[in-house]
Amino acid sequence: MLLLIGDIQGCDAALQRVLEAAAFSASRDHAVLLGDLVNRGPDSLATLRRLQALGASASCLLGNHDLHLLALACGARAAQRGDTLAPLLAAADGPALLDWLRHQHLARMAGGWLCVHAGVLPTWTGAQTLALAAEVQAVLRGPADGVRDFLHAMSGNSPAQWHDGLQGADRLRVIVNALTRLRFCSADGVMDFKTKEGAGAAPPGFLPWFDVPGRATAAQPMAFGHWSTLGLVNQPTLLALDTGCVWGGRLSAARVDAGRREIIQVDCPQAQAPGA
Repeated sequence: MLLLIGDIQGCDAALQRVLEAAAFSASRDHAVLLGDLVNRGPDSLATLRRLQALGASASCLLGNHDLHLLALACGARAAQRGDTLAPLLAAADGPALLDWLRHQHLARMAGGWLCVHAGVLPTWTGAQTLALAAEVQAVLRGPADGVRDFLHAMSGNSPAQWHDGLQGADRLRVIVNALTRLRFCSADGVMDFKTKEGAGAAPPGFLPWFDVPGRATAAQPMAFGHWSTLGLVNQPTLLALDTGCVWGGRLSAARVDAGRREIIQVDCPQAQAPGA
């Protein structure tokens, strides 16, 4: 059984309940966590401990909050309003958990599903998406100085569009922004990062990334999180599984087993109010 799980954001109790509701067995099944494992919720430390303990039975994607944690830990970024990461950073096993986190993926293929945290750009194929993700993963898994330099240069909205000639920090930043922050883009792949409302709030000239005509991954089954205001999307080749767990919504998972699909949801107490 393959279990795809949306944004946890440090809601460890909800993660435990969704695993139990899915009858997940670490010896038999595989879970893919779609990123934003930590932050804003009440227990990011317990969440990472649980996921690390699952070992090879879980594949964890890096979301924007997970990268924020890594940047915060090495001094590349200041704490933000709403962060709940201090207990994790102060824990005795915090350094080991951070080292484990930086070895996770930005994109993963599982059971025929291409899994990312946020989205992909219209021209990217599935194979290209995995290859570009691997470029960032190689930096994150490399020497500490290179990791620190990357995390210092990671933030920013420019360049807003991919082209194959991009190099250095600009190239890595576009890859990270597409895979961990994308919601809307234009038909030619210009990304918008201002609008965070649902699909109907697209700025003029922009579309949800998955609705862009001619998207190279249109026939590829894809699963993603990140977009809580979008809500659950359960289509034959598209699964959106961020349903606002940390905001008092639900933690959502999709159980994919022998060609069948089941959506599993557990209610979550509100950890933070939107805009707080």
